[in-house]
Amino acid sequence: MGDYHFVYKDVEGASTQWDDIQRKLGNLPPKPAPFKPPAFTPAPDEASLPKDKSWIDQKTEDQLEDLEEDPDLDDDRFLEEYRKKRLAELRESAKVARFGSIIPISGSDFVREVSQAPSDVWVVVVLYKEGIPECGVLMQCLEDLATRYPATKFCKIVSTDCIPNYPDRNVPTVLVYNNGAVKANYVGLHSFGRRCTPEGVALVLCQSDAVLNDGQSGSDPSRNAVIEGVRKRFIEKVVTEHEDDDDGSSSD
Repeated sequence: MGDYHFVYKDVEGASTQWDDIQRKLGNLPPKPAPFKPPAFTPAPDEASLPKDKSWIDQKTEDQLEDLEEDPDLDDDRFLEEYRKKRLAELRESAKVARFGSIIPISGSDFVREVSQAPSDVWVVVVLYKEGIPECGVLMQCLEDLATRYPATKFCKIVSTDCIPNYPDRNVPTVLVYNNGAVKANYVGLHSFGRRCTPEGVALVLCQSDAVLNDGQSGSDPSRNAVIEGVRKRFIEKVVTEHEDDDDGSSSD
């Protein structure tokens, strides 16, 4: 027995003369456009791309080193010089941004990690004790600063591991070192103001020297520039908190 449920389908996009008349009279919606696949575009060949400044900027350090053997760059003195400059920038950036967090050390590490640190590196050491709330408050601020200023070395050490019998009433204590010498020390959380914030701690640390270094200002950043940046962030934070309070009060 034949299949009486078969439905004939015409070529996609085709229509009958009757359908065309009905569309002219407005009894049928406009005929949809037939499907047309997008034109095939082959993936660009990297070898055919123009070799210019932006092309070099996209390269990693390893790729830039490989380009040293590229004969095309030898023919273009500008690109070869720019390749060397870009490679030097990447290496310098990797060298400067070498910390970025608080490094835990022990008593036996102190001389190597702090006293013998390179002369161009400022080291901030916090003496702390677990379970003392003031230490936790200051540690949060220093963790924030360690992220913002990766070229400054931040370390933490248990107070009695650094100085035997060091009184708990003196923790947290912050020592600032540079070129093997103590440049400043701050005993107790009160040294950083009534309300301890990352911005407040930053201003105290930079009272006399440019202790904080974000790695963007060279090896000898201006103390005034650092302080100005800290003040700007502090103002932005106050404004943001004020706006958040206004939004919260208006929604009640």
